[in-house]
Amino acid sequence: MDRQLPKILLPRPIQQEVIDRISRHCEVRVHPIDEPMPADLLTEAMRDVSGVMPSGVQITEKMIAGAPQLRVIANIGVGYDNIDVEACNKRHIAVTNTPRVLTESTADLAFALILAAARRVPEGDRYVRALQWTRWQYNFMLGAEMHGKTLGLYGFGRIGQAVARRARGFSMRVLYHARHRVPDNIEKELSAELVDPETLFRESDFLSVHVPLTAETRYAIRAPQLALMKPSAFFINTARGNIVEEAALVEALQSRRIAGAGLDVFEHEPKVPAALLAMNNVVLMPHVGSATSETRMRMAMLAADNLLAALDGRRPPNLVNPEVLR
Repeated sequence: MDRQLPKILLPRPIQQEVIDRISRHCEVRVHPIDEPMPADLLTEAMRDVSGVMPSGVQITEKMIAGAPQLRVIANIGVGYDNIDVEACNKRHIAVTNTPRVLTESTADLAFALILAAARRVPEGDRYVRALQWTRWQYNFMLGAEMHGKTLGLYGFGRIGQAVARRARGFSMRVLYHARHRVPDNIEKELSAELVDPETLFRESDFLSVHVPLTAETRYAIRAPQLALMKPSAFFINTARGNIVEEAALVEALQSRRIAGAGLDVFEHEPKVPAALLAMNNVVLMPHVGSATSETRMRMAMLAADNLLAALDGRRPPNLVNPEVLR
């Protein structure tokens, strides 16, 4: 009698190469539409599965409770705040993520936002496309120079360090704040200096956020922190929208307390405040830090590695709740 293959749910379509790989070991079901599955449909689809590979979809306690055979949730993403990890711990369900593989692409976007905000790239593009450019002007669309300026990194893990590495090409002074100081050799390589949060906000010309969303970092940046920034400074966020109090950021931008912002993430995605949409001093992107074809393939393959290891009774390479193995 043939052994029954474990059932796996992909809540949105991913690369066929990855699906084919998982299919050699599992029965794979793929939701055919590339958008978040409605909660009721996802709950029903999870009822008899052993594993789920979500991306950009919430996996709630109710969904987990309704899936008695569930053994692993292999998130396609480095952040896993979309999964109720505590509910998984109670059921000894492994939760995994895909760190490291999206470091460079996310750092690329963070630096692109710095450049775009400083040199008003989207604003200039809109101006030209609207056929408003009729003559050259000496004082027109003046931006901010980056060379020799101070880059502040709020969080200094893999992505923060990758952004610092890019800053060396612009001879930027690099400050960082993190829970733990990095080894001396990394500080020396990146010419980075650990400072307290107040110094970071006060001295940075460009402040870029690179911390995960946790209970500690949720709304860690509010009006008092933004008030410390220079009027000429720019705020960049490619981490999570809920790390900054969005209303306070909007007010700081509207009042020109800070010069501008580059944002890939928002508090209530995909909703973006109308005030941000109306401002020319803000560059907006739709949460696409990892959106390169190479990175998305690496993410999906790593998620598959995690999934298959857990189903095989092995420790997944990127287990975020190791307590389930005790």
